[in-house]
Amino acid sequence: MVGRPAVPEVIWARPERAGRGPRPAYRRADIAAAAVRIADAEGLDAVSMRKVAAELGCGTMSLYNYVPRKEDLHELMLDAVSAGYDYPEPSGDWRADILALARQAREMMHRHTWVPRLMSPVYGFSPNVLRYLEYALSCLDGIDARFGEKMELIAMVNGVVTTYTANEIATAERSRSLPWTEEQEQAARTGYLISQISTGKYPRMAAGFAEDPGPIDLDGVFERALARVLDSFGRG
Repeated sequence: MVGRPAVPEVIWARPERAGRGPRPAYRRADIAAAAVRIADAEGLDAVSMRKVAAELGCGTMSLYNYVPRKEDLHELMLDAVSAGYDYPEPSGDWRADILALARQAREMMHRHTWVPRLMSPVYGFSPNVLRYLEYALSCLDGIDARFGEKMELIAMVNGVVTTYTANEIATAERSRSLPWTEEQEQAARTGYLISQISTGKYPRMAAGFAEDPGPIDLDGVFERALARVLDSFGRG
């Protein structure tokens, strides 16, 4: 396959276009933007070299001169959307700053619902992701902790955000695929749950729902989950 390396290679270490010839007709940013548009409209599985080439108006094989592998394309996409973070001056309150960054991540994943599928340490060192990490570390400058511990905290927060948001996205996508409304399904499931709890077989569940019948505050759950992670770090 044209341009495909025979040994491990980092896309960011490659020139914009491999091989000889005239000045490249496309930039990585153009390729990434085209792939992101397709993923946003049709989902990650719809992204292919052929579709990206068609979006750009070039031949599929010529695209391999810029992006040797589909995995490289995914890395370009993740880096492209990571450019959307806002990085205000750290406030000095590390918890507030990390929470604000986590909220931005959740919002970004809801804008680009395919992102949770690509969250991997393999893609953790692209230019915009490195910028994200450097900013997150700057928010932790006042903390008496080793570099590795700070990176662990950032990874834990990102893990909570990714898992939580992926579940939100999956729930929303499932609801859209059903022939009834989300409210109708919730009513049916609630009715079934009440009927089971009413049997007396689940006294702890019964007591719990009597204490807090809902509905669940999803934003509140998100904030509390992150707060617990930050609390554990604060205790060292």
